[in-house]
Amino acid sequence: MGLRVRLRQAEPIPLAAQFECGAGEMLALVGPSGSGKTTILRAIAGLARGVAGEVRLGDQTWLDSERGVQRPPQRRRVGFVFQSYALFPHLTALQNVALASTRRNAEAHARELLARVRLQDLAHRRPAQLSGGQQQRVALARALARDPEVLLLDEPFSAVDPAVRAQLYEELGQLRLGFAMPIVLVTHDVQEAQRLADRMAVLEGGAVIAAGAVDEVLALPQVARLFPGVEAGTLLHGRVDAHEDAFALTRIAIEDCTLRVPRVELAPGTPLRLRIAARDVALALSPPPDVSIVNRVPGRVQSLAARDATYVDVQVRIGARTSLRARITHEAALRLALAPQQPVWCLIKSVALDRATSWLAVERAAPPAAPAQPGA
Repeated sequence: MGLRVRLRQAEPIPLAAQFECGAGEMLALVGPSGSGKTTILRAIAGLARGVAGEVRLGDQTWLDSERGVQRPPQRRRVGFVFQSYALFPHLTALQNVALASTRRNAEAHARELLARVRLQDLAHRRPAQLSGGQQQRVALARALARDPEVLLLDEPFSAVDPAVRAQLYEELGQLRLGFAMPIVLVTHDVQEAQRLADRMAVLEGGAVIAAGAVDEVLALPQVARLFPGVEAGTLLHGRVDAHEDAFALTRIAIEDCTLRVPRVELAPGTPLRLRIAARDVALALSPPPDVSIVNRVPGRVQSLAARDATYVDVQVRIGARTSLRARITHEAALRLALAPQQPVWCLIKSVALDRATSWLAVERAAPPAAPAQPGA
């Protein structure tokens, strides 16, 4: 069941937000502090009063201010992970999770969830005896204990150091494979959204100014100005094709083309996604014969858009459902006389593939990218 949200509020924080999040999808709400991100989560959960509009999950109406519908929080099956974790300090990890369980055998359910987040051996500890990353896992297990239909994450990684955060990203990615619910992640970290989310909604002054596939949104001028220095790129969906043991490489099939990346320990056939930055893609009018770059992908120019006075973003179609973004200079675009529908070759630098595998995530399937749309 998909989540549909349309909210408005005049004060204390103005809101004019509209977005959707599909079943099994993660949507990142991104924006500066004070832009209304947490208020939106609280309105979805039924914890914010005075917010008008609509919140619908499938055919369920949780909020419809025009019809006077306001389903109370306890009747909304929402899992909420707060920024502060909000664990009960006097209870053990097991007790914190069991208290939230909706099942008859709450303790057994809690143990199962703690095992899923790899904390079964620390079930007897209280929050003060756990690290920040461990507390975050308990908070996530507690949110899942409600058997939620929607999962809300309010900057859940902000209190842990970068090394722990990277590990938690990977663990959340693995947990997501078992979820069929909409997940809404609030973050001010664009890189976090790029790493985790399928889609993004960008807030400015309480309004959603753009929503869609993450890299499509970040390429929009009205969004790019909010995040100077953030790398545009492409999120590619594919599957492991085979391993080349002699060279420690893995072949990844993306529609009709194949990329060779540093070996990843995944079985052939595993669906995955990886991200390649636009600055790591060069363009040529023909495949150069004497270069070390082995990833040379044929395509056709789809569009060109000026990024600033120096750079142009070129969208190249490399398959029926897949495009690759390259960032080149205006001078290069003029020298090559690039134009829509022109055949080109995308040359993907080796360093890009090292970075791409660090962003690699296993997924359920390879969904087509949705185009970015301006927010309401």
